[in-house]
This record gives sequence, structure tokens and C-alpha cells, in this order.
Amino acid sequence: MPDVAEVIARRLREAGCRFAFGIPGGEVLHLIEALEWAGIRVLLCKHENAGGFMAEGTFHATGAPAVVVATLGPGVANLVNVVANAQQDRVPMIVLTGCIDATDAVGYTHQIFDHRAVLAPVTKASFTVVPGAAGAIIDKALAIAGDPRPGPVHLDLPIRVAKAATSGPLPRRVRPAPAAPAVGPDLEAARNLLRDARRPIAVGGLDLLLQPGAAASAAAFLERFEIPLITSYKAKGVLPERHRLALGAAGLSPKADAILLPLLRASDCILLLGYDPIEMRAGWRDPWPQEAPVVELTALPNTHYVHQARHSFVDDIAAGLDALGAGIARSGPWPAGEIEAAKEALGAAFPRNEEWGPAAVIDTVRRVWPEDGVATVDTGAHRILLSQIWLCPRPGTLLQSTGLCTMGCALPLAIGYSLAAGGEPVVAFAGDAGLEMVLGELATARDLRLPVIVVVFVDGALALIELKQRAAGLAARGVTFGLTDFAAVAAAMGGVGVTVQEREGLAAAVLEARERRGFTVIACPIGERPYDGRF
Repeated sequence: MPDVAEVIARRLREAGCRFAFGIPGGEVLHLIEALEWAGIRVLLCKHENAGGFMAEGTFHATGAPAVVVATLGPGVANLVNVVANAQQDRVPMIVLTGCIDATDAVGYTHQIFDHRAVLAPVTKASFTVVPGAAGAIIDKALAIAGDPRPGPVHLDLPIRVAKAATSGPLPRRVRPAPAAPAVGPDLEAARNLLRDARRPIAVGGLDLLLQPGAAASAAAFLERFEIPLITSYKAKGVLPERHRLALGAAGLSPKADAILLPLLRASDCILLLGYDPIEMRAGWRDPWPQEAPVVELTALPNTHYVHQARHSFVDDIAAGLDALGAGIARSGPWPAGEIEAAKEALGAAFPRNEEWGPAAVIDTVRRVWPEDGVATVDTGAHRILLSQIWLCPRPGTLLQSTGLCTMGCALPLAIGYSLAAGGEPVVAFAGDAGLEMVLGELATARDLRLPVIVVVFVDGALALIELKQRAAGLAARGVTFGLTDFAAVAAAMGGVGVTVQEREGLAAAVLEARERRGFTVIACPIGERPYDGRF
């Protein structure tokens, strides 16, 4: 008869999970043993927050839910940021925490606080596991974590409960069939908008990546109707970004918004395809009038009020597109070369041809990195620039924190992805401050012997915040710091480090690192105030 921890572990294994990340404590030792026996490898990280991002990396590589394990007290507290990130970035994550038994908690206070109360605001659901319902709880957790819009679910597992016997059949949820828009006046009105449109445009979001088949269906639909596509950063690559209809990503760059938002205002049919505005900054609040010709296909009802749509369908996006386009002829391209002009303007706004600087770093790596290779990028000024310059041939090839925009994610995301992808090389772009937050995880990459290549933009400042201070007429306070010798740090931690300050050396360093078993840090000094006027 399996115990509770074994039931949880087996169900996670059935869901495709093969890795869990965390730091052991006495309260989760039996759970860790059960995970290993079930075939789920438990990997030690240096901080639970980084472990959560490693777990997210495995999700992007395999599609299976991310799994993170923490002991009670400080272990749980350390997880809060990455769990909030999973909530805002729509990552299916199972958060397993150990706790003392309820009878012991009555007369014991060391390291004790209410885990569920702390995590409740940043999870989709939180459960305390009980023996008689362990199977139902883990199945429910996986169901809630996975749809209709993914996110983290927390299970608090008391010590004695983990070892308690459980019996009876393990329930399995029957997944509902995909929903299409109901036939009726609202659907016909939306179809008429599409049929009559001469300037249709689409905005694609991360829900396209989370519903099976949605991205491919969207790409085929856009090509059929000659509809140009703007994406959020997470949806980069839904159309290959070298495609004539691809207008790139938006949401953080005022330069890009100044070119793209006028296209929306000129459109006679705006399609929102899996568009979740949680990635977007203030420029995308109410970007069109309330009665604008907007048709929305979304995973959940609009309660965010960031925008409104004339017609909004909560459905399976692929099925919704089939219903929307059935029997309608192609509308043809925009007249007067407006889309071509916008693409040219975007290219001019984000030039790549500088001799050296942040754009040169990004452009050089993109030229030598495999077209289909995976990259990660940390939060900061470099991310805004990179997300405009780095072209993605398919979805899921540029991983970043876009909803919460949290720092320190690029390295652990790369570790998790590379591990789950069988040691595939991954390049991680980090600012110097972001890398310093997670330097300890270089040891994790070392121990796992993963070909993770960290490209560091070295400028000794929180550049994005310093830009905002200057824009507000304020002095630079709390945003500058000394320069770290990252090449020396990498060597001291068992990897390879190099400092480069020109394109040829950077290209050579990246190519060499791809062939190396183990991590490489490539430090790129880019001078002071390198992002002025960039985005």
C-alpha cells in the first residue's frame, strides 16, 4: 500500500515530471525519497528562488509542470518571488513544502508560520495534504495548475502525513473538450468584421503558447488572411520573426510602441489572439477606444480592464479561429505598403550595426547562435533591447520573466532548460547586477556539467532605473556599484571565463563555449550609460 508521498510522486511522474528542484530540510526528506523512487530526479540548488526558475526551465523544455520542493520556514519564504513569477508568467508549477503536524504546531513555534497564508496571494490554489484524499488533492493540483490559464499550486505536506498509508482508487479528472464560439449574432458580427476588413491586424500573447495547437493555428490563420502580427515578448516566434507579416514584440519599448500603436488605431479589425496584457506596460492601457472593432479570443473572461473588446470569446483559440474564418475569403494585404514601412521603421529604430555596445553584443551572438537555439534573458535595460533585436524562428526560443519582470532568472532558466533538453547548449544574457544575485548557481551548472553560456553586460549600474532617475530629474542614488571580474569568478567556480570588448572575440568565445562540457561566462564591458536613446 503506497504512502501519501509515494502517491504524490507517482502522479507527478505520470504527468511527465522528471525533475524537482530545491534545498532539503528535515520536513521533506521522505518526500524527496519518494520522488527519487518514482523516477523524478531531485536537484540541489543554492537558493529556492533560483530552483524555481530552474524548474520553470524544465517546463519550457518538456511541457510538464515545474516542480519545486522547500522545507518549512525560510525555505518557503525564499520561494515567494518565483511562485509569484509563475503566477504572472502563467507557468504550471507544483510547489511542495514540508510542515510540522498540526498537533505539534499547537505547542511549538520555531520556524513556524502559516505557509498557505503566505503563498495564497500568489498561487491559484493551496492545499494541506490529508491521507484519505492525497490522490484527489494531487490530481486536483495538476488540473488547476494546468488550465485554463496555468499557474502555481501549493501543497503543504505534514511530516507524519507524508508517511501515512493511503488506499482506494486514485481519481483522474476527465478533461473537457475544447470549446468553440457559439454560433449566433455575436460570432456573425465578428466574422463580418473580418470579411470586410482591409487593414486587419493581430496581437498575439502567451496564451497561444499554453493551449495545444494554438500557435500553429494562429500562424496558419494569419498567413491565410494576410494579417500582420504584433506579439507580446513571450509570444515572439508565433510567426517566424523574419516573416513579412511579423511586426515583432511590443509592451516595454516606447520606440516600438510609437510605431505599432498607430497601426492599431488605423485598423478596421483588431484580433486579440491569446493576448494576456499582464506582460504590457502603461502604454498599452486602453490602446483603442472602447467601441473599436476588436475581436478577442481568450482563455479567461476579461476582468483585467486593461483593454476592452467589441466581441470577446472565451474558448479554445484554435477552435475559435476555425469558427471565425470558416468560409471567408482572403482579405488581402494592407494597402499602400503601410506594414512594410512599419517594418523598416522598426529596423531603423533598433540598429544593429554599431562597432561595440549592447546592440553589438546581441547582434554578434545572434549571428553565431543556431537559428533555432534557445536563449534566456534577465530583466533589465538589456532585456528591452534584446527583445527587439533578437529574432525568434518559433515560440519558446527566448525565455524571460515578462509578467513579474524579476531579476536573477536568466541563469537558472538556462540551467533547467539545458538539463531537461539533454544537455542542449543555452545562452543566458544577464546584466551584471542580475548575475551577481545568483552567482552561486554557477556551481549548480558546474556540478551538472551543463553547456550554459552566460553573456554578461557589464556597466556597473542598474541602467534602466538610472535612466528613469535622470528622466525624472533625480540624481543617481542606489543604482551604481563596483565592477566584478566575472571571468575570474567563473574560473574560481570551476567554469571558463573570458572578457571581450569586440565583436570578433565575442563570436569566437561563443562558438568555443558551445563545444565545451561545462559553463562559460563571457563578460562584455559596455561602458557608462550604454542604453541612452536605445528603446
